[in-house]
Amino acid sequence: MYRRELLKLLGATPLVNTWKENIPLSHAFSRATPGAGKHAYDLAIYGATPGGIAFALRAAREGLKILLVNHNQHLGGMFVNGLGTMDTLYNGARAPIYDELRYNIYDYYRRKYGKKSEQFESSLPGFPKTRYESHVMEEMINELIGREAGISVLKDYYPSSAGRKGSILETVTFRHKKSEKLITVDAEIFADCSYEGDLAAVAGTPTRIGRESKQEFGERHAGITYMTKNSWPPPARDMDDPDFGLIREMNLFYYNSWSDLIMPQSTGEADSAVQAFNIRSTLTDDPANRIIPGRPRNYDPDQIRRIIVSETGAGLGVPNRKTSWNSPELIGEQNPYVEGDWAERDRITNKFKDATLGLLYFLQNDPSVDQKVREKMQQFGLAKDEYRDNENMPYEIYVREARRITGRAVFTENDALLVKGLKRAPVHADSISVTEWFMDSHACTEKTVEGSKPEGETMLKNKTFPGQVSFRCILPKDLENLMVPVCLSASHIGWGAIRLEPTWMSIGESAGYAASLAVKQKISPSSINSDQLLRILAEKGLMISFFNDVEGREYAPWYPAVQYLGTKGFFGTYEANPNGLLNSQLAEAWLQRARQWIKNRSLDPGNGATLIHAVEDLHDKGVTASSFAKSLAGTEGFSARKVMSCLARLGIRPDAPITRGDACRLIFGSSAEE
Repeated sequence: MYRRELLKLLGATPLVNTWKENIPLSHAFSRATPGAGKHAYDLAIYGATPGGIAFALRAAREGLKILLVNHNQHLGGMFVNGLGTMDTLYNGARAPIYDELRYNIYDYYRRKYGKKSEQFESSLPGFPKTRYESHVMEEMINELIGREAGISVLKDYYPSSAGRKGSILETVTFRHKKSEKLITVDAEIFADCSYEGDLAAVAGTPTRIGRESKQEFGERHAGITYMTKNSWPPPARDMDDPDFGLIREMNLFYYNSWSDLIMPQSTGEADSAVQAFNIRSTLTDDPANRIIPGRPRNYDPDQIRRIIVSETGAGLGVPNRKTSWNSPELIGEQNPYVEGDWAERDRITNKFKDATLGLLYFLQNDPSVDQKVREKMQQFGLAKDEYRDNENMPYEIYVREARRITGRAVFTENDALLVKGLKRAPVHADSISVTEWFMDSHACTEKTVEGSKPEGETMLKNKTFPGQVSFRCILPKDLENLMVPVCLSASHIGWGAIRLEPTWMSIGESAGYAASLAVKQKISPSSINSDQLLRILAEKGLMISFFNDVEGREYAPWYPAVQYLGTKGFFGTYEANPNGLLNSQLAEAWLQRARQWIKNRSLDPGNGATLIHAVEDLHDKGVTASSFAKSLAGTEGFSARKVMSCLARLGIRPDAPITRGDACRLIFGSSAEE
């Protein structure tokens, strides 16, 4: 499908060809009109991370007046600070703005360099992990934000205080990073989309920092944990593990590594340490675009030898002969950063920059390094065309974990594991996004025991299943009008499945729809009807239920219905099988589930999924569409007029056996509240 046709279906406008210039953005409130209504802004967002960008764009496209505040001059978070990849295991569509951005990346490299170019191929079209250059991504994000008249941008400010009245956040005061200037913002809704959770902290809502004990949420990998080092192939005893077999069959990219054994020295006790950070510097071996930085300031080879290095190679390849270098990690500096002020954070960031340049120099020159490694690393230097106003080093540190709010629901390790009796993770009736990345944590401390990875390093590649993120996870317990899509409510282990930019973009876009719904209905986000929100998300193409067999079919007529009913307990596996015939026993199970759900929409969807799973794979001649419609029309809570009208409107042949997808469409269409 051509890009313009695709973006039209996504509800987006193709970008104009202005790649050579950054569109200048407003530095204050120039494009919104404060005082036009009860509040100066409908929505004030702190943090122009990818989640914050998606939130702002969706809310603006839904007609809201927005202020987007960022702590520095560069919008895009880790997308413009060396990450270089969409960290996801799923190649399909998941959220319109995320999908739009991916196609814009491919289109940029294809148009500029040609379809058969190395640059276009290096962006990895057709592969989950889309690749890009930081400055290219920044141009794209600036254009997307710059085209929205409803978004005002305030740069170099961070939250310093807040005005609350009970459970309502009335104002937030932002301080300029390089002066004493203060700006107080009045908004209907506030959102914290920062990596650090700074607005949530200033607002006084409870947050978590660090690791829970195993007992708090019943998580096997929680607390102080020592894991065995990665290996492959898996131990013989695990080759026949049915969970492992199911993971290998998932429609997800899979890493061949095994790290599942928890060592006996693990106590599972709670601990304040979060996982380690680093700088994702951009290297290149292109002589025309390479700066060899040489011996850095404060160089100490003995200190470099003590650094736990996560990666000693050239790193992750991105277009134009560049790599995203994921080393080194300075374990122990992460917690002071989280709880420090910006002066302390800048000091720590500079320390990471020195260590990164020091490691590069060490690998290029130290006699203790293998000669082949030295010769390889001597080909690399910093990219001249990246971070030009910051000595060619990223502006931000890679904050993998900081504060997490105490929300109305908590995403835990158990939300990304199979439920007993099902072949899928727990079902949430208010799911606004999916997770698909494996639960992971980089090292939390430098401690080791014999045969272990650094304490806290946990990579559950062979145990994690796609999960659902409850809307309540982004809502603080004590505030009605604050939304937190990035530092949301999760345990430390559960956080590992959340903390990826594609997931945050999906959650952020869902939050944008939620904010729009709240403003239009003149209620707080915590008061909106989550069922109404989920219908909107499903109809707009947000993936709120993961299935193995829907990739590339997001425009199929059954897609919204399958997504929606996937949150209501109508599926016990990750197989939607929309074109398969609805067998008679599954038809009866779906009718029973529909009856229970209509009578009590707060009913636990997991119970229904367990009963349905028992008959999902049965085969018979099926039931006709008219027979299923008549049974549905006779189901308590369903209107016969509405069901039969829906059958005709959807164009489903009454006399033919009904498919599972069409049955979902009929239930979905007939159950909408009027």
